[in-house]
Amino acid sequence: MYLYIGGNTAVKSGEIIGIFDMDTSTVSKVTRAYLSNAEKKKKVVYVNYELPKSFVVCRDKIYICPLNTATLLKRIQ
Repeated sequence: MYLYIGGNTAVKSGEIIGIFDMDTSTVSKVTRAYLSNAEKKKKVVYVNYELPKSFVVCRDKIYICPLNTATLLKRIQ
């Protein structure tokens, strides 16, 4: 099964490790450092360049997407 995360991008649901809200999770320095380090390693993919609301952590990449976490969770169920 695939999860559509916007911007003509879909990921395999088996590859997803977690779906996180951008506003609440980036308050932590650890999360910001994790995302910054992943971006330096070219593992971050911006689905589109709208205001990011969530990020999806997969085994090999992190997808920054404009969809709300509640929307993504409804789609995956």
